[in-house]
Amino acid sequence: MGKLFITILMDIESRLGLIGQVGEEIVTEEELRHLLEAKPRPIAYDGFEPSGKIHVAQGIVRAINTNKMTQAGVHFKFLVADWHAWANNKMGGDLEKIQTVGKYFIEIWKSAGMDMDRVEFVWASELAKDDSYWKKVMQVARNATVNRIIRCGQIMGRRESEVMQASQILYPCMQCADIFHLKADIAQLGMDQRKVNVLAREIGPKLGYWKPVIVSHHMLMGLTSPKPTEAMSAEERTIELKMSKSIPDSSIFMMDSHEEIKRKIGKAYCPAGTVHENPLAEYLKHIIFEKFKKVKIERPAKFGGDIELESYQEFARLYYEGSIHPADLKQAVARYLNESLEPVRRHFQTNRKAKELEEFVREQEVTR
Repeated sequence: MGKLFITILMDIESRLGLIGQVGEEIVTEEELRHLLEAKPRPIAYDGFEPSGKIHVAQGIVRAINTNKMTQAGVHFKFLVADWHAWANNKMGGDLEKIQTVGKYFIEIWKSAGMDMDRVEFVWASELAKDDSYWKKVMQVARNATVNRIIRCGQIMGRRESEVMQASQILYPCMQCADIFHLKADIAQLGMDQRKVNVLAREIGPKLGYWKPVIVSHHMLMGLTSPKPTEAMSAEERTIELKMSKSIPDSSIFMMDSHEEIKRKIGKAYCPAGTVHENPLAEYLKHIIFEKFKKVKIERPAKFGGDIELESYQEFARLYYEGSIHPADLKQAVARYLNESLEPVRRHFQTNRKAKELEEFVREQEVTR
């Protein structure tokens, strides 16, 4: 009751400010303002496919963003998209394994600092038991062309040419229907999910529903050198640059060891003098400065000694000036990442249920 009371006292501008920190793009800000004025506690949702190990973008950044949304007075629903992962042939199409991995994801978020008191987890397999859910899926399918649905294939991590199974055609229709079945006023997913959220805005009023506000969060860059082409759209470029589970050295996983994190960060792409498309600068901005008030960059005395930074903007200025070397940035990022992940490691070492889930996920990775 106390937390909700504090939220109600927060003014609209403060609530918009918190949500604005989450949304790299908001469609539209005016609609979001009207929503907050009309509803003290609107519903936002995100869905996740349980599909093996979880990296820091899904773990730490998702926890940070969710906490900002709930602090702004939003009731957050997480859809454990087990049927969607099944349709997308994750975990070899084994639904039971997918559901076990879903439980693992929830344990990760518990230990990563997500405020679990203000989020609700809903399983897609429960939605699938409801006839009215499938009616919504059919309504979406009847109001969209096959080509439009195939273009939404990127929401599954697939290119259009990779949408080969009939179940993968069903997936975007389900995800669009999820928004309305969960009564979500806000679709708060990553930029890579934008196409289906826009589809929901177009279809919603035709079906007698509403236009969900889209709050798309930033996709954390992978650690390897970017390879996007000039022919790519801004949306395609964002997806190409994002962290990928399928390229292990492009990601820091939530259960990586101290040594593995140092190794990956040590070999990561980190251009000198620019924070643009620099993954180490992104880690600093979206993870480290979110969790630490001050960040110490350790430098050799002959280069001026240690610097204590109080903001990302201060870091960016010094990095542009050449006052911070990429090697010093890498060392700091590795140190603070390891500190951020220590509560997660401790939880999975000491909690029997969490440990069993983590061992299961590791076994699946080995046998793939």
